[in-house]
Parts: sequence; structure tokens; C-alpha cells
Amino acid sequence: MAEFKYEIKENIGVLSESANGWSRELNLISWNEGTPKYDIRDWAPDHSKMGKGIGLTKDELENLYNIIGEVLGK
Repeated sequence: MAEFKYEIKENIGVLSESANGWSRELNLISWNEGTPKYDIRDWAPDHSKMGKGIGLTKDELENLYNIIGEVLGK
């Protein structure tokens, strides 16, 4: 398996926490020293392990925000 690097540039917020201590978070992350993206995924308490997630550009995050607003009627 190929090695990859990541750096959490900004912890934006915790969406939920599970009983085992993992949390689903929105963070701004640079993957393999690339341009940071907004990232939603599950993390171990010390951020040493992670689950699968999704990375979004700022434009995609804004589109998601607008879609969520429509779904919630705001």
C-alpha cells in the first residue's frame, strides 16, 4: 500500500461522536502536501487512524451548503 501524508490545517468542527471515542469531523486537510481541501471523515481520538471520507473544494463546500439549505427549507 502506498504511503501518504496528511496535515490537518484547521479543525473546523465535530459533527458527531461514537461510543468508541471516534468522531466524525469537518477539517481543512492537505493530502500529500497538496492544496488543502475540506474533508469529512471519522477519526480516532488522537487522529492517528481514520475512516473513509470525502474531500471538497471550497466551491463544492459552498454548493453543499446551498443544497443543505434547500433540504432544510432555509
